[in-house]
Amino acid sequence: MLIPVGYVVATVLEIGWDALAPLIFRPRVGELLANTVLLLVLGVPATIVLGVGGAWLVERTDLPGRRFFAVLLVAPLAIPAFVSSYGWASAIPSIQGLWGGLLVATLAYYPLVYLPALATMRGLDPALEESARSLGLGSWAVFGRVILPQLRLAILGGGLIVALHLLAEYGAFAFIRFDTFTTAIVVAYQSTFAGSSAAALGVVLATLCLVLLVIEAGARGRSRYARVGSGSPQPAERTRLGRATPLALTALVALGTAATVVPLASVVRWLAASDASAFGEMPGALVQTMLLAGGGAIGAILVALPVAWLTARYPGRLSKALEGPYYVASSLPAIIVALALVTVTLRLVPGLYQTPATVIAAYVIVFLPRALVSLRAGIAQVPESLEEAARSLGSHPIVARVRVTVPLLVPAIAAGGALVALGAANELTATLLLAPTGTRTLATQFWSAASSIDYAGAAPYALLLILLSVPAVALMFTQIRGRAR
Repeated sequence: MLIPVGYVVATVLEIGWDALAPLIFRPRVGELLANTVLLLVLGVPATIVLGVGGAWLVERTDLPGRRFFAVLLVAPLAIPAFVSSYGWASAIPSIQGLWGGLLVATLAYYPLVYLPALATMRGLDPALEESARSLGLGSWAVFGRVILPQLRLAILGGGLIVALHLLAEYGAFAFIRFDTFTTAIVVAYQSTFAGSSAAALGVVLATLCLVLLVIEAGARGRSRYARVGSGSPQPAERTRLGRATPLALTALVALGTAATVVPLASVVRWLAASDASAFGEMPGALVQTMLLAGGGAIGAILVALPVAWLTARYPGRLSKALEGPYYVASSLPAIIVALALVTVTLRLVPGLYQTPATVIAAYVIVFLPRALVSLRAGIAQVPESLEEAARSLGSHPIVARVRVTVPLLVPAIAAGGALVALGAANELTATLLLAPTGTRTLATQFWSAASSIDYAGAAPYALLLILLSVPAVALMFTQIRGRAR
């Protein structure tokens, strides 16, 4: 996980501070820093409000059509961010800049907060809310003083993932001509191939990620979130929206239209204009996409599980120190990760250069936080007393964990693996640089056509990317929701 960071550091040391300082302290970097910071400051809170608000409406209120809206709110996760940007750019060609980037990013990434918030709300003990109501608190006070504090892990974890995606996103912002550090780094690497300018931008980007990690780690605290008993068996009391019902319905319909209907309508419109030649390479691209994405998902779960266990069960400086590099490396643009792996494989293990193993390694590095946050939240809600009870009955600690804890982690494992597979299937830059010659994935084929303004030729691949994402999103949603109410 530290290979990409080491690559950036080694490049900086090779360049030297005297040559690096003028590249960092220049007006262009200040412009990129302002764009990126504004995107984070405005985008992350927006996704938290939409994610937590949507989860609360469908899970804890008497909103009409809750099941429909519960699915609608997670649907944007099946649409890659660059496909969503492609849809908006083709529907409104004038969309660009900060507000265009904020619109596309918020609509694409708020489900990353919505899903963990929904999962956490379903696992909360209703007895706590009943006790608060018995002490005279109203519904809104119960939400603010009882429910919201228990969502801290989900909010911080989901917000961190969103922030990391905003730092590393390329395709979605390139479509609407919004410059961030990542888009500038990609352009710099394409023109100079690991030149000093790109390395300088990478240093600033890594620093931003480190700041985010420190903030998230400090805000997370050491609180426990697992309940110690069986809790109240009856479902939580739903809040009556009353006169606010039309407003809530209008807001959810508007959100679903902007995040799902607009991109899908653009894809369908361009699909109708495409010809048969656009479908020729789709079967091969589909098979290769599924194999590489599946390998990335399995690898990420295996790598993330030990550290997720440490951070959830044994929070402290050591576990945070081990967890930090996972996020630092994943915050770097995929093209830096890819170039780092290219350098290492060529110098140390040339047999791995341009092999599926290297592509999967890049997917694990880039998308590991998706698995880590899901696993950490799942482990945090499994009471340690269950394992202790199993050990008191004579079970070995490892046996107790396998028989008691692992089955309770299946939803978190499935959700994390599906999130990684989704990201890997949509990955562009790392796949282009690391994949064996002749490899074509759905994402690379889409980008090849769309970047050439062949929107009709890109539409079939966009549609297949969406269809391929649907089962993974459905799996996550089913595991999180459990039995429908």
